[in-house]
Order: sequence, then C-alpha cells, then structure tokens
Amino acid sequence: MTGMRSATALILATALASVAFAQQQPPKPAATPQPQKPAAAPSKPAATAAAPATAAGDAQPTLLGQYGDWGAYTASPGGNKVCFALAKPKTAKTEPEGRKRDPSYVFVSTRPAEKVKNEVSVIIGYPFKTNSDATAEIGTAKFAMYTQNDGAWIKNVADEARMVDAMRKGADLTVKGTSGRGTQSTDQYSIEQECK
Repeated sequence: MTGMRSATALILATALASVAFAQQQPPKPAATPQPQKPAAAPSKPAATAAAPATAAGDAQPTLLGQYGDWGAYTASPGGNKVCFALAKPKTAKTEPEGRKRDPSYVFVSTRPAEKVKNEVSVIIGYPFKTNSDATAEIGTAKFAMYTQNDGAWIKNVADEARMVDAMRKGADLTVKGTSGRGTQSTDQYSIEQECK
C-alpha cells in the first residue's frame, strides 16, 4: 500500500500544473517537486522509483468541479481510478518573513482499487527538515504529520477519517512545518464551505 500512496503522490504532483491552470492560478515556471511517501522498507533503487513517475506522466486529471478554493479531480493512471480534491492556502506565512518557496497544496485523495478513502496529504513547497514532523490543526483538533522531502502525511492512518470529519465541521485548516533551512511556515486553507 505504501507504494500506491507514493504513486498517488506522484500523480498529484504531476497534476499540479494542470490543476493550477484549471483553478485559474498561473503555474510557477519551475516544476513543483514531487513528494515521495516514505516506505516501510528501505528505498528502492532509483531506476525502479522512476517507473511510477513515467506512468503518472500519462495520467492527466479531469476537473469535476470547482467549489470555492477547492477543485475536485479524477485521473486513471494505469487504469486505476484516483479521485482527489485539492486547494492552495488562502494565507501562507514564513518565519523569517519573505523566504521564497514553491506553492503549497493540501489534498484529500481516494483510490477505490486500493480501498483507500480520504487520504490527507500536503505538498509544502520546500524540503522539510529531516526527521521533522508537521502539524495540521482544525479548530482545537491537532493532527501529527510525518514528512519526507516536500510532502507530509497523517502519521496515524486511523486519524484520517477523524480529520476529514473535522474538516467538514471546521472553518480553517492550518498546516505548520519547518524547512531544512530552519524556515517555519504556517499555511491556512479555507474549508468552511468547500467540505460541508
């Protein structure tokens, strides 16, 4: 299942340019880094790890609808349907102020073939500090996220359903993290109307 999560992250990252256009946000000239989900086992050789990226490149997402700040999409890489919603933050702050980074996004993904529903992940726009955690907050609810490269995922998979439920009831989702250079970021996403 970890390999499928990694493949989905690659699909989502590959789709960002199309998504940015569909959301009428101009894509950044440089390609957005593709997060790789940490594997339980040691990393695969580079040639093997590149295979999902090639397959992901053939999967162009289709916009199903735009709901406020959130876009709903579907794609079928390798014949396996993936559905996801994504948003860009309504506010993004860095400390120290003014540090540059790539755009950040939050995703909620579903992969029916793998029986995965409501997988929450983030692309933060910079490489996270090694061995650091990120946090996601909705009201008083906090969720720990583990990080690798520029991606973050809910540490406890059982918390994903609780987080999506909190998103349906909340107004804002705040994601905090620290870059490898020590920059702290706080991104706030609107969830008030989009998830209810």
